[in-house]
Amino acid sequence: MIAKVKELSLPVACVACNARKFGICQALDVPELVRFSQSSRRKSIKKGDILVFDQDEVTEFANIVKGTIKLSKILSDGRQQLVGLQFAPEFVGRPYSKSSGLTIEAATDADVCVFPRPVFERMLKEAPEFERKLMDQILLQLDEARDWMVTLGRKTASEKVASFLILLLHHIAEPAEESDQKARFELPITRGDMADFLGLTLETVSRQLTKLRKAGLISFDDSRHVVIEKRNALLTASGE
Repeated sequence: MIAKVKELSLPVACVACNARKFGICQALDVPELVRFSQSSRRKSIKKGDILVFDQDEVTEFANIVKGTIKLSKILSDGRQQLVGLQFAPEFVGRPYSKSSGLTIEAATDADVCVFPRPVFERMLKEAPEFERKLMDQILLQLDEARDWMVTLGRKTASEKVASFLILLLHHIAEPAEESDQKARFELPITRGDMADFLGLTLETVSRQLTKLRKAGLISFDDSRHVVIEKRNALLTASGE
């Protein structure tokens, strides 16, 4: 009964939000969450919309509520490298930094919960568990980045593509029973972006996807929707 009363006390936008249930806002108690939500706003963004450009001044941060965000680094001569993907309910931004070191762009249509930088940084100081939750998420992302360095540096082209599909399986696939070998999701980026992210050519990515399909590990509902047919076999194919 007490839990029910607390749930009813939450701001309406927070009740069904995954960032509250599984993201950094999970660390806030109801009064803190109410206070924090008074300065936040829900924002819908379209695929291709830029949240912040590389080297832009940072004025606000966000939690991803739905969709996928891509992170890119732009070199001085205009060349661009996709360096990361973020998924709901992850935090987007770099606290205590005056400028962004990356271009942050919507890879898909997405919903984000945006809050001003001063409000967020003040909440970090006032709520130690909130700061700890953010640190946990940052360290997890650091671990994933190190794992991805192994993928890029040591794995074959086939293993790289399989590893990318496993990454998406963990983050955006529809929930399934543990014993279910199948899963389904929409590719959040183009095959060209996949090639950029994996350090491969577009032709190699397409060839390796075809190889996995012919082996019966995956299938396609259409050009963007992937069905994982045998997840354990795909995990083995990724070199894990």
